[in-house]
Amino acid sequence: MKIILAISLIVLATYGVHAQGDPTRSVFVEIGGPSLVYSFNYDFRFDKENLNSWGLRVGAGGYKLSDESLLTVPIQANRLFGNGKNYFEVGAGFTFVNYRNTYNIYDYSNYDPNTGESPVMGKITEKDYHFILDLGDTPNLVGTLNFGYRRIPEDGGFTFRANITPLFNTNGFWPLFIGIGLGYAF
Repeated sequence: MKIILAISLIVLATYGVHAQGDPTRSVFVEIGGPSLVYSFNYDFRFDKENLNSWGLRVGAGGYKLSDESLLTVPIQANRLFGNGKNYFEVGAGFTFVNYRNTYNIYDYSNYDPNTGESPVMGKITEKDYHFILDLGDTPNLVGTLNFGYRRIPEDGGFTFRANITPLFNTNGFWPLFIGIGLGYAF
Protein backbone atom coordinates (compact mmCIF):
# COMPACT_ATOMS: atom_id res chain seq x y z
CA MET A 1 0.00 0.00 0.00
CA LYS A 2 2.92 2.36 0.72
CA ILE A 3 4.30 1.72 -2.77
CA ILE A 4 1.00 2.70 -4.42
CA LEU A 5 0.80 5.89 -2.36
CA ALA A 6 4.40 6.74 -3.29
CA ILE A 7 3.67 6.18 -6.99
CA SER A 8 0.60 8.42 -6.74
CA LEU A 9 2.65 11.19 -5.14
CA ILE A 10 5.35 10.87 -7.81
CA VAL A 11 2.72 11.14 -10.57
CA LEU A 12 1.31 14.28 -8.94
CA ALA A 13 4.76 15.83 -8.49
CA THR A 14 5.82 14.97 -12.05
CA TYR A 15 2.81 16.42 -13.77
CA GLY A 16 2.08 19.25 -11.35
CA VAL A 17 -1.26 20.97 -11.11
CA HIS A 18 -3.03 21.38 -14.44
CA ALA A 19 -2.98 25.14 -15.04
CA GLN A 20 -5.47 25.53 -17.89
CA GLY A 21 -7.95 23.43 -19.79
CA ASP A 22 -9.84 20.44 -18.49
CA PRO A 23 -8.32 18.25 -15.75
CA THR A 24 -7.79 15.07 -17.78
CA ARG A 25 -5.99 13.02 -15.12
CA SER A 26 -6.99 11.90 -11.66
CA VAL A 27 -5.85 9.75 -8.77
CA PHE A 28 -8.50 8.21 -6.54
CA VAL A 29 -9.34 5.61 -3.94
CA GLU A 30 -12.29 3.37 -4.72
CA ILE A 31 -14.27 1.02 -2.51
CA GLY A 32 -15.89 -1.82 -4.44
CA GLY A 33 -15.97 -1.42 -8.20
CA PRO A 34 -13.73 -3.45 -10.47
CA SER A 35 -11.14 -4.08 -7.74
CA LEU A 36 -13.72 -6.07 -5.71
CA VAL A 37 -12.57 -4.72 -2.32
CA TYR A 38 -10.78 -1.38 -2.62
CA SER A 39 -8.08 0.11 -4.82
CA PHE A 40 -5.79 3.06 -5.48
CA ASN A 41 -6.14 4.19 -9.10
CA TYR A 42 -4.77 6.48 -11.79
CA ASP A 43 -7.10 7.59 -14.59
CA PHE A 44 -6.21 9.62 -17.68
CA ARG A 45 -7.74 10.71 -20.99
CA PHE A 46 -5.94 9.79 -24.21
CA ASP A 47 -6.92 13.23 -25.58
CA LYS A 48 -5.37 15.60 -23.03
CA GLU A 49 -7.54 18.51 -24.23
CA ASN A 50 -10.97 16.86 -24.02
CA LEU A 51 -12.73 15.21 -21.08
CA ASN A 52 -15.38 13.80 -23.45
CA SER A 53 -12.98 11.21 -24.77
CA TRP A 54 -11.59 7.74 -24.24
CA GLY A 55 -9.32 7.05 -21.31
CA LEU A 56 -7.76 4.34 -19.20
CA ARG A 57 -7.75 3.59 -15.50
CA VAL A 58 -5.21 1.33 -13.79
CA GLY A 59 -5.20 0.46 -10.12
CA ALA A 60 -4.11 -1.92 -7.41
CA GLY A 61 -5.79 -3.11 -4.25
CA GLY A 62 -6.34 -6.00 -1.90
CA TYR A 63 -5.55 -6.99 1.64
CA LYS A 64 -3.20 -9.06 3.77
CA LEU A 65 -4.38 -10.82 6.91
CA SER A 66 -2.46 -13.29 9.04
CA ASP A 67 -3.59 -16.29 7.02
CA GLU A 68 -4.80 -14.95 3.69
CA SER A 69 -4.04 -12.26 1.13
CA LEU A 70 -5.72 -10.84 -1.95
CA LEU A 71 -4.18 -8.78 -4.74
CA THR A 72 -6.38 -7.15 -7.39
CA VAL A 73 -5.26 -5.10 -10.39
CA PRO A 74 -8.18 -3.47 -12.26
CA ILE A 75 -7.59 -2.16 -15.78
CA GLN A 76 -10.42 -0.51 -17.72
CA ALA A 77 -10.86 1.53 -20.86
CA ASN A 78 -13.54 4.16 -20.30
CA ARG A 79 -15.38 6.98 -22.06
CA LEU A 80 -16.86 10.12 -20.52
CA PHE A 81 -19.97 11.95 -21.78
CA GLY A 82 -21.02 15.31 -20.36
CA ASN A 83 -19.95 18.86 -19.71
CA GLY A 84 -19.16 21.21 -16.87
CA LYS A 85 -18.71 19.15 -13.70
CA ASN A 86 -21.02 16.20 -14.45
CA TYR A 87 -20.14 13.21 -16.61
CA PHE A 88 -21.62 9.82 -17.43
CA GLU A 89 -18.95 7.12 -17.60
CA VAL A 90 -19.01 3.82 -19.48
CA GLY A 91 -16.16 1.34 -19.54
CA ALA A 92 -15.00 -2.23 -19.88
CA GLY A 93 -11.93 -4.15 -18.85
CA PHE A 94 -10.66 -6.86 -16.56
CA THR A 95 -9.30 -7.36 -13.07
CA PHE A 96 -6.37 -9.62 -12.29
CA VAL A 97 -7.13 -11.48 -9.02
CA ASN A 98 -4.60 -13.42 -6.95
CA TYR A 99 -5.83 -14.96 -3.69
CA ARG A 100 -3.67 -16.91 -1.26
CA ASN A 101 -4.75 -18.78 1.86
CA THR A 102 -1.85 -20.11 3.93
CA TYR A 103 -3.85 -21.03 7.03
CA ASN A 104 -5.59 -24.20 5.95
CA ILE A 105 -2.99 -25.65 3.59
CA TYR A 106 -0.66 -26.50 6.45
CA ASP A 107 -3.19 -28.09 8.83
CA TYR A 108 -2.99 -31.78 7.99
CA SER A 109 -4.42 -33.08 11.29
CA ASN A 110 -6.77 -35.92 10.45
CA TYR A 111 -6.34 -35.15 6.75
CA ASP A 112 -7.99 -37.69 4.45
CA PRO A 113 -5.98 -37.89 1.18
CA ASN A 114 -8.88 -39.64 -0.60
CA THR A 115 -11.35 -36.77 -0.13
CA GLY A 116 -8.92 -33.88 0.34
CA GLU A 117 -10.72 -32.88 3.53
CA SER A 118 -9.84 -32.36 7.15
CA PRO A 119 -12.56 -32.79 9.83
CA VAL A 120 -11.30 -29.64 11.52
CA MET A 121 -11.00 -27.39 8.47
CA GLY A 122 -13.00 -28.87 5.61
CA LYS A 123 -11.44 -29.09 2.18
CA ILE A 124 -7.78 -28.13 2.16
CA THR A 125 -7.13 -25.71 -0.66
CA GLU A 126 -4.66 -22.99 -1.39
CA LYS A 127 -6.05 -20.95 -4.23
CA ASP A 128 -9.86 -21.11 -4.33
CA TYR A 129 -11.49 -17.72 -3.84
CA HIS A 130 -15.21 -16.97 -3.69
CA PHE A 131 -16.20 -13.31 -3.78
CA ILE A 132 -19.66 -12.71 -5.24
CA LEU A 133 -18.61 -15.00 -8.11
CA ASP A 134 -16.77 -18.29 -7.82
CA LEU A 135 -13.39 -17.19 -9.11
CA GLY A 136 -11.99 -20.70 -9.12
CA ASP A 137 -8.25 -21.17 -8.94
CA THR A 138 -6.27 -17.97 -8.82
CA PRO A 139 -4.48 -16.12 -10.29
CA ASN A 140 -7.42 -15.47 -12.56
CA LEU A 141 -9.13 -12.70 -14.54
CA VAL A 142 -12.58 -11.22 -13.96
CA GLY A 143 -14.27 -9.24 -16.73
CA THR A 144 -15.69 -5.88 -15.66
CA LEU A 145 -18.11 -3.34 -17.10
CA ASN A 146 -18.66 0.15 -15.75
CA PHE A 147 -21.69 2.48 -15.83
CA GLY A 148 -21.76 5.50 -13.59
CA TYR A 149 -21.49 9.12 -12.60
CA ARG A 150 -18.30 11.12 -12.29
CA ARG A 151 -18.02 14.67 -10.90
CA ILE A 152 -14.92 16.53 -12.11
CA PRO A 153 -14.41 20.20 -11.17
CA GLU A 154 -13.65 22.36 -14.22
CA ASP A 155 -10.36 23.60 -12.75
CA GLY A 156 -9.38 20.35 -11.06
CA GLY A 157 -9.58 19.39 -7.41
CA PHE A 158 -11.79 17.00 -5.45
CA THR A 159 -13.49 14.42 -7.66
CA PHE A 160 -16.24 11.91 -6.88
CA ARG A 161 -17.51 8.84 -8.72
CA ALA A 162 -20.29 6.29 -8.18
CA ASN A 163 -20.60 3.29 -10.51
CA ILE A 164 -22.44 0.08 -11.13
CA THR A 165 -19.84 -2.52 -12.09
CA PRO A 166 -21.15 -5.81 -13.51
CA LEU A 167 -18.64 -8.65 -13.02
CA PHE A 168 -18.35 -11.81 -15.11
CA ASN A 169 -16.13 -14.83 -15.70
CA THR A 170 -16.50 -18.42 -16.90
CA ASN A 171 -18.40 -19.29 -13.69
CA GLY A 172 -21.12 -16.65 -13.92
CA PHE A 173 -22.30 -13.06 -14.06
CA TRP A 174 -23.05 -10.61 -11.24
CA PRO A 175 -24.91 -7.55 -12.63
CA LEU A 176 -25.18 -5.24 -9.61
CA PHE A 177 -21.86 -4.62 -7.92
CA ILE A 178 -21.18 -0.99 -6.98
CA GLY A 179 -18.13 1.20 -6.53
CA ILE A 180 -17.65 4.59 -4.83
CA GLY A 181 -14.49 6.64 -5.40
CA LEU A 182 -12.95 9.84 -4.04
CA GLY A 183 -9.88 11.53 -5.40
CA TYR A 184 -8.14 14.48 -6.98
CA ALA A 185 -8.40 15.57 -10.64
CA PHE A 186 -5.60 17.57 -12.28
